[in-house]
Amino acid sequence: MKGIILHGGHGSRLRPLTHTGPKQLLPIANKPMSEYCIEAIRDCGITEIAIIIGGIGSNKVKEYYGTGSEFNVKITYVEQDKPRGIAHAISLCKEFIGNEKFLVFLGDNIIQKSINDISKKFESSDYDALILLCKVENPERFGIADVKENRIIRIMEKPKNPPTNLAVTGIYFLTPKIFEVFSRLKPSHRNELEITDALQMMLEEKNRINFEMITDYWKDTGTPDDIIHANGEVLKNMKPYFLGVKDDSTEFSGNVMVDKDSKISGSSKISGPCIIGKNCIIGPNVILGPNVSIGDNSKLMRCDIQNSIVMKNCYVDSKIKIRNSILASNSKITIDEENDEKILLLGEGTKIEF
Repeated sequence: MKGIILHGGHGSRLRPLTHTGPKQLLPIANKPMSEYCIEAIRDCGITEIAIIIGGIGSNKVKEYYGTGSEFNVKITYVEQDKPRGIAHAISLCKEFIGNEKFLVFLGDNIIQKSINDISKKFESSDYDALILLCKVENPERFGIADVKENRIIRIMEKPKNPPTNLAVTGIYFLTPKIFEVFSRLKPSHRNELEITDALQMMLEEKNRINFEMITDYWKDTGTPDDIIHANGEVLKNMKPYFLGVKDDSTEFSGNVMVDKDSKISGSSKISGPCIIGKNCIIGPNVILGPNVSIGDNSKLMRCDIQNSIVMKNCYVDSKIKIRNSILASNSKITIDEENDEKILLLGEGTKIEF
């Protein structure tokens, strides 16, 4: 089997975070969200992966993942000139796939449980496709499967009145048979070639499409709140470690992960789950956590941060209370608003100074 990761799209709901790069490189627990996709695919024994890129920051994707050798996979890059739908993106990989079955991940999907057993089941089966479904509270946001008597009878894209709450996740096990179906698709009202339309066509033509339920955690990280939520979920499942330096005045509680060359001091309090990257300076009088990620080379003083993501190379020297926020790389905050809670969404290089 081979793997495909979709790494394009505009990420419009995540602006200004996506003004300077693709959403799939935004970090969750200090690691790009698409890296979790690579790990999930590799866990299925798949080492040949195509990454479909296009739009702002495509070069950043190549710079980060390179040939894939650092991640124990072999990566082929496929260009999509502009967003034309998931089905169109996958169709560009026809030559890469050849005659093999394959696993597709949307690069902004996060799961916590291994799908290796499902992969083995599909590989040894005669299914034409196998999709993963998950119960959601807002089904109108997703492609939806209508299931009767443990059988999919219909698949539709973001219906106004969903017949079920079973979302079609962005994880698909497919065979080369689907490329012929793609060739007959017509653009949707969004002027895109929809994967859900292709799957529905396969159903109507009596192809065998099976499904498995995700009963653990799954998140389509399309909004800032989604990313913050996923960050907390990933953090709470990490094992604590400490590779930095702290003084006796520092207090730790819960699952805390600290990378090398980071220094924590000055009566700072760290409550897990929380991760602090490499070469950070934390303190004096900093409160972090729970559910906080601090990127490499960041310097924080006097601030109180909860349920938030601070990316690499950030500088905060303020008594500000940051809540449910995302600060992109190279952000800087130097204000003296004591006890003032803020919800922030800062693009790369943003400066708030007084």
